[in-house]
Amino acid sequence: MSPTPSAHTGAPVPASEANDSIRRFVRARRGLAWTAQDMAEYAALLEVWMLAVRAEVAEVVEAA
Repeated sequence: MSPTPSAHTGAPVPASEANDSIRRFVRARRGLAWTAQDMAEYAALLEVWMLAVRAEVAEVVEAA
């Protein structure tokens, strides 16, 4: 369900893929109380998304 953080490979997943993973994660838990594990996984997904967005913004800036 969640993209693997790519710190190991150095290549971030696309931001759209990370965003889709977050959406699927949240939808799967709609109406349920989140556990500490759910919150930790959500935080990890947000970190993957943030790294992906940063990488994409850096590409745009470098191309400008």
